[in-house]
Amino acid sequence: MMNGTLVTEFLILGFSEMPHLQVPLFLSFLCLYMAAVLGNLLIMVTISASPALHTPMYFFLVNLAVVDILCTSTILPKLLDIMVGGRTISYGGCMAQLYFFTWSMGAELLLFSAMAYDRFVAICCPLHYSAWMGPRVCAFLAGLVWSISLTNTSVNTSLVLRLPFCSSNVIEHFFCEIPPLLKLSCAPTQLNEAMAFAADVFLAVGNFSVIILSYGFIVASILRIRSAEGKRRAFSTCSAHLIVVTMYYSTVIYTYIRPASSYSLNKDKVVSVIYTSVAPTLNPLIYTLRNRDVKVALRRLLFCC
Repeated sequence: MMNGTLVTEFLILGFSEMPHLQVPLFLSFLCLYMAAVLGNLLIMVTISASPALHTPMYFFLVNLAVVDILCTSTILPKLLDIMVGGRTISYGGCMAQLYFFTWSMGAELLLFSAMAYDRFVAICCPLHYSAWMGPRVCAFLAGLVWSISLTNTSVNTSLVLRLPFCSSNVIEHFFCEIPPLLKLSCAPTQLNEAMAFAADVFLAVGNFSVIILSYGFIVASILRIRSAEGKRRAFSTCSAHLIVVTMYYSTVIYTYIRPASSYSLNKDKVVSVIYTSVAPTLNPLIYTLRNRDVKVALRRLLFCC
């Protein structure tokens, strides 16, 4: 039993209920982390070094790469440490992990909407693209993404900081996230749950609705394309984007839109792996490495080096 005023560290269970899978899991998460960091860094360098890619779409992709590196670097190094025996995390370290993870998650959700808006303007309003997506507009949208996500994480982390933890210091998860932390508090968490729910409705449900609406207009425009090849390429790009967006949003909504009392150990761990590890690793492949312009720029960069 822990006194709420004396909690100095938490014990993170990680995947301790599956001891026979520790080595495969360690290697899998190590590969995911390396792939996520190296893939996103490669995208950032390629876009920065290629003037032809200095467009709004790739500007947002660079921001997405930064967010993905922030997310994986916040979660996976500590997870790897947990899996080799370092299962404790200080109170301050836990709150810092919660802060930066929530920041990156909010920014990622908002960036998906900014990217969908960029594609909407490019496909549905091409004559207005240069005016509606100029450098100032892109900078404003990026600033909005980072400031809103920063405000969200500041509010939610502050609300967690005011909670006493007196029943247990054991986190039934592989990192410090809002639902498992609320489950440990011995004080009422209705305000925390309400704010997490409101943030989820705005950041996840709201942004997902904007993306679906944007892609509705995009699909309508694609259907008016006469070339069958043009339709195929456009639909291929849209489907890839929507698959990742749906996967990411559905898992976030599932985790945060429920009361803390319904938190489930094994099921929620699997869901969390998707938006903390899998999605940041897949983003470079789906959004950029499958793009012909990026492939050309990447070959030029590697050839020059």
